[in-house]
Amino acid sequence: MSSSFPPSRHPAPLAGCRVLVVEDEYFLAEDIGKALRTLGAEIAGPVGHIEDAVEVLHNGGILDGAVLDVNIRAEPIFPIARELRARHVPFVFTTGYDRISIEAEFRDVPLWEKPIDIVAMAQSLASLVGGRPA
Repeated sequence: MSSSFPPSRHPAPLAGCRVLVVEDEYFLAEDIGKALRTLGAEIAGPVGHIEDAVEVLHNGGILDGAVLDVNIRAEPIFPIARELRARHVPFVFTTGYDRISIEAEFRDVPLWEKPIDIVAMAQSLASLVGGRPA
């Protein structure tokens, strides 16, 4: 896993964006948050329980993007993904499972299999968000 960004003269692509991170592996969640902050994002979370993700969705303000682990403590993340999609919030999935574990309605969502390339994943999310807050 890589989590270092080369120095850049370009503005941070996620500056002004708020990104939800739902990941139940503590160290991976911290690494993802760090990579996204390096790109200028404000992190909502990270959270490691579905209930906490629901709380952020309903009471946590505007979200511009999200990184969702497909399986959070043996619960699928798809209800959260559906709500984000309904709000037109771009997101990526992370998983230790094969693509077959993704429900058909989400086959178009970028999937990063663990161990993930955190830098590439963060840059992928930045390209989806477009670098501008909603």
